[in-house]
Amino acid sequence: MTGKKKIVLAFSGGLDTTYCAIYLSKDHGEVHTVTVNTGGFDEKELEEIEKRSKSLGAVSHKTIDATHDFYHKAIKYLIAGNVLKNNTYPLSVSAERVFQATAIAKYANEVGADAIAHGSTGAGNDQVRFDMIFNILCPEKEIITPIRDMKLSREEEIQFLIDNGVSGNWEKALYSINQGLWGTSVGGKETLTSDKYLPEEAFPSQLQEKKEETIEIEFIKGEPAALNKSKLDPVTCILRLGDISSSYAIGRDIHIGDTIIGIKGRVGFEASAPLILIKAHHALEKHVLAKNQLFLKDQVALTYGNLLHEGHYLDPVMRDIEAFFESTQQHVTGKVKVRLAPYRFYIEGIESPNDLMQSKFGKYGEMNSSWSGEDVKGFAKIFGNQNMIYHKVHQDG
Repeated sequence: MTGKKKIVLAFSGGLDTTYCAIYLSKDHGEVHTVTVNTGGFDEKELEEIEKRSKSLGAVSHKTIDATHDFYHKAIKYLIAGNVLKNNTYPLSVSAERVFQATAIAKYANEVGADAIAHGSTGAGNDQVRFDMIFNILCPEKEIITPIRDMKLSREEEIQFLIDNGVSGNWEKALYSINQGLWGTSVGGKETLTSDKYLPEEAFPSQLQEKKEETIEIEFIKGEPAALNKSKLDPVTCILRLGDISSSYAIGRDIHIGDTIIGIKGRVGFEASAPLILIKAHHALEKHVLAKNQLFLKDQVALTYGNLLHEGHYLDPVMRDIEAFFESTQQHVTGKVKVRLAPYRFYIEGIESPNDLMQSKFGKYGEMNSSWSGEDVKGFAKIFGNQNMIYHKVHQDG
């Protein structure tokens, strides 16, 4: 041991964390990098990240696979709640940050680190998510954030790496790409404006398939269980669906929202599998759940999504909401057909033994089997009775 400060650095191998690795190794202590994979890296990429870490001066490197943990503790409930932030964003990155931060905090405790470092800027949500988890799980450790503390621009970071002889495709680095199991975020100069859209080349997947096709997704108790009749575990189902749908360049958009730190923010994203699964699951739910279940789920899901987005995963109320979601999913079993086309998709229909739209109870707009016309006459009179009284009392107004 050198006696230097022992620093655990959250490391992805991207521009920000590459900068941090060199900067911290120079003067601040011995750097131990850790990469938490939440579905964004394959084996080859993880090997390259480890090599990169050591070439930048890190004393050690650790890879932690949290993909299945991420699904079972978060994605499962994002699907159950049909969670889309501001009716747009499937929490592609915000949902995974808490699991990365939690794994990093536990690792820092295991190795006896003096400090934890991350590459978040001072203008985004990630700095709060990471800091908050670290403060909860290892409050005695110092948090070091070079990019935030020195208010560095991406251009300044790139120049620093060039000056230190670090090679890389820095033109591509002008776009910040964060990829995970639940989608990919894309940030760049266009997302810093209010009026510009990301160029085609900024998105990680390009249009390859132009012939439309119909796919079938099977859910069992609200969880994806099969794709095109092939039984799969949920994580594999998400990955395979992403492989198919991303070739249609589906799931691109820009989310605008209120950040944790009180400013408006824009982020581009590509999340074909998450958007398809949420829409397919929601379509199935509309067939199999009762009216008030759907209504209450919408309200609770809004709270769950907002809390998770802001990093409050460890709040005990989240476990309460998850228990409610679990209860609502008991009959959400069936098959959903989805039509894929270039840049778009739509739901064709569902099949479920729990479908509440079964024809034996009636056909909307045509006939019913549960009541008579006379029943409806009386019901309609009672149903509107209070408004009738109101208008009688205020008929002169």
